[in-house]
Amino acid sequence: MARKRVRLSEAAGFLGDIRTGWSSTPTRPELPAGTAAASAEHRRRLVEELPGRRLALAAGRAPMRANDTYHEFRPDSDFVWLTGCDAEGAVLVITPTADGHDAVLYLNEPAGPETTDFFADPHHGALWNGPQPGLAEWSEALGLTCLPLDRLASALRGMSPPTLVATGVDPLLDALADGRGGGELRRACSELRRIKDDWEIGQLRGAVDATIAAFGDVAAELPRAIEGGGERWLQGTFDRSARSAGNGPGYGTIVASGPHAPVLHWVRCDGVVRPDHLVLVDAGVEMRSCYTADVTRTFPAGGRFTDAQRRVYDLVVAAHLAAIEEVRPGRDYLAFHDTALRVLAEGLHDWGLLSVSVDEAMDPAGQQHRRFIVCGIGHYLGIDVHDSPNARPSAYHDGTLAERMVLTVEPGLYFHPDDTSVPPELRGIGVRVEDDLLVTAGAPENLSAELPVHAADVERWVLDHQS
Repeated sequence: MARKRVRLSEAAGFLGDIRTGWSSTPTRPELPAGTAAASAEHRRRLVEELPGRRLALAAGRAPMRANDTYHEFRPDSDFVWLTGCDAEGAVLVITPTADGHDAVLYLNEPAGPETTDFFADPHHGALWNGPQPGLAEWSEALGLTCLPLDRLASALRGMSPPTLVATGVDPLLDALADGRGGGELRRACSELRRIKDDWEIGQLRGAVDATIAAFGDVAAELPRAIEGGGERWLQGTFDRSARSAGNGPGYGTIVASGPHAPVLHWVRCDGVVRPDHLVLVDAGVEMRSCYTADVTRTFPAGGRFTDAQRRVYDLVVAAHLAAIEEVRPGRDYLAFHDTALRVLAEGLHDWGLLSVSVDEAMDPAGQQHRRFIVCGIGHYLGIDVHDSPNARPSAYHDGTLAERMVLTVEPGLYFHPDDTSVPPELRGIGVRVEDDLLVTAGAPENLSAELPVHAADVERWVLDHQS
């Protein structure tokens, strides 16, 4: 006779035993110092931007990877900017008051031993995933009123005051939103996030410093990669360093060696590394606060550039340094972009790779030089690697730079192996150089300046790490 499967939720003996004998030691959130004060200031700025509105944003839920496995949870960027909370399923509701606003965070209460979920929920139960902070612990850490998630529906009932909801993140909040989309809410958050406060700048400094250290770890492992570990070994090296310093990589780490370097988003990282290859690494560490760096360096795996590699590399660096000079408050956002592209176009013209003049190429109807760089030259940086994604064009590409903005500058040239329009010695060479810049009253502060840029310094840096 087949043995009948035992369901623990139906076993009286087990239920009686599992619900007793547990201590109640509270688990406290691990948050960077200053999180609560910074988040409170962000909420104040948002309410000032959208007065008289009730606002609701969700942390979201971990996306499914396959079947019953899930990707690691990472909270929605606007939500974490306003709360500092990384609790899955949480929802923030901000309600205007006569003298300001009230902010309430709605969370799932941890499943204690008295509940079936304690042992039966493989995604959230404490016996499967470890203890979680309770409402009291979150409230103390964030300085927010925290209530059970099952009270959210009553908090959003009615249409007064007018409610803006950031939809598309959590099905529960979407269902309660009753079609009240939050495009205006997303726009306001994105545009406010362009200007960083001292706490945010500190988080970004930490992310960049951790990224610089991780790049050093990658350089030290180049011999192992050449011996057979390949791109994956270098990717794993960076990601391990990122995981040790913060949440992990802020986006899919790009390690592109040799003919893969011209591929803009080579996140497969499954190629070989040879001594004569250039290795392009585009990567950033995301801190526990969710602020991330975004740095790119291209270096010779064996420690020395070939003549062709050096020629391409030096042109990209010239465009990079010229672009950085355009990063000043009051300048058009696109000034650094246009300057870098002109330097690249001039170099390509000198090499005989443009069939038209530089001015014709730079004309909006021309753009022949973009064959070798179809991507942009930079972007805002912060909680998202491509920060402030919902800002209006007038506040982004068509706008001007201001103090305390943080952005990347990342020109490059990409000569694909099968591009017969370029000389054979250039085919398969891809170079990108990217730094993270803080806009100040004068020259920008290069947060990633500790990583070398000039070719001779890069060669020395690689060889020093391999010795």
